[in-house]
Amino acid sequence: MSAAPAAFPYPLIATDLDGTLLRSDGTVSARTRAALAAATAAGAMHVVVTGRAARWTRAVLDDLDYHGLAVCGQGAQVYDAGAHQLLTSVTLDRRTAAVAVQKIKAEAGSLAVGACLDGLDGEILAGPGYRPHQALSHAIPVDNLDALWAAPLTKLYLQCPGVTDDELTRIARRTAGDLVEVTLAGPTLVELLPLGLSKARGLSLAARRLGVSREQTIAFGDMPNDVPLLSWARHGVAMAGAHPELLAVADEVTSSNDEDGIAVVLERLLG
Repeated sequence: MSAAPAAFPYPLIATDLDGTLLRSDGTVSARTRAALAAATAAGAMHVVVTGRAARWTRAVLDDLDYHGLAVCGQGAQVYDAGAHQLLTSVTLDRRTAAVAVQKIKAEAGSLAVGACLDGLDGEILAGPGYRPHQALSHAIPVDNLDALWAAPLTKLYLQCPGVTDDELTRIARRTAGDLVEVTLAGPTLVELLPLGLSKARGLSLAARRLGVSREQTIAFGDMPNDVPLLSWARHGVAMAGAHPELLAVADEVTSSNDEDGIAVVLERLLG
């Protein structure tokens, strides 16, 4: 009779998607799938924690045959993948968002804005001049900024021609950081969120439902929006090539997402 697998040292494995669990081609490698399967067989729970809204996360979860909880929208949504329903949804106050955009625009100059609408099937809207990230390629163009405030939304996306993502993030934090949360989630993905919202906040809600704590959590990420996530977890792992802000708080740096960085760590912990 074969022996039962040894208990995995972290009951909760939290992974970002883009740049972390997903390879550059948008897939999850066979090696990483196998490592996650082995860890869950040893008693761990895997929770995806992503900046993507639930609508834009679902296809990835379906491909993984994932039926548990996922934290989406930078922590705004706790999504039950098995039941295909939102358990929590936090929205950005639209008046506050409009004021924040004007304050940022006054210093940055030209500003292009996109919005992610609230809800399980929330659309992405692209204001004048906004160039959607490839992950948001189905964005619906709108003629003016007022159209972005017409329905409840979870976050805004900012772009400024001639200004780097890091500099735009600094400008937004300096001018509107008392009104909204500002984070950088990836190339051209400077985002405005409800004040105090983060992946850590969303994961803490999911962890409470699952009966686990931050002390039982290992987390993986690659961008500044993962700083609260890695800081919240007992052990935070940054992918090779991660943003310097994340490297500064990580307990460990693993291989890149294209080199099975998550699997490298899980296999070691599995012994």
